[in-house]
Amino acid sequence: MTVADYAFYLFAISVIAGGLFTVIARNPVHSVLWLILAFLSAAGLFVLLGAEFVAMLLIIVYVGAVAVLFLFVVMMLDVDFAELKAEMAKYVPLALLIGIVLLMQLGIAFGVWEFAEQATDLRLAVTPGLEEAHNTRALGEIIYDDYILLFQLAGLILLVAMVGAIVLTLRHRADIKRQDVLAQMYRDPAKAMELKDVKPGQGL
Repeated sequence: MTVADYAFYLFAISVIAGGLFTVIARNPVHSVLWLILAFLSAAGLFVLLGAEFVAMLLIIVYVGAVAVLFLFVVMMLDVDFAELKAEMAKYVPLALLIGIVLLMQLGIAFGVWEFAEQATDLRLAVTPGLEEAHNTRALGEIIYDDYILLFQLAGLILLVAMVGAIVLTLRHRADIKRQDVLAQMYRDPAKAMELKDVKPGQGL
């Protein structure tokens, strides 16, 4: 086995372990840290595949921005995780049933899996060779030329997910003073200010 083989197994085990502990960790901060480990290991796998641009993009965007944002949100939000876990415990039997069904389906698919003879040639034909174009340019041509519609649809799906997350987590609390933009725009200038005749030596 070469060094690349050892590196592949190391990164692969790290990705699986990071994803597993992200789900089962009791502390949400620890879950985010395990998620960062999974991202870094996935970036290492991309480097082994020769996709350095995708690896750096994964580190900069997901580890440098998204994971850190998750960490700040988890640490700053006043969320009662004990109550959430108590609610989730009611759905554990249903989740186990769904998990068993998915594992059975994966087992059936793996049992009949066969590698096509032209699979290697098809994978190599997706992008041109390195002597023709660099992998970054080839990736740009695939995303923004061949699959531009699917790329835009993926962006719309992420936008809908973001709006849905904001709507679901938006809470109107009575003890928090919020800004009413329409009330400020439509206010009467005559009623917005009140003049007081302060006499000398007297307060308001």
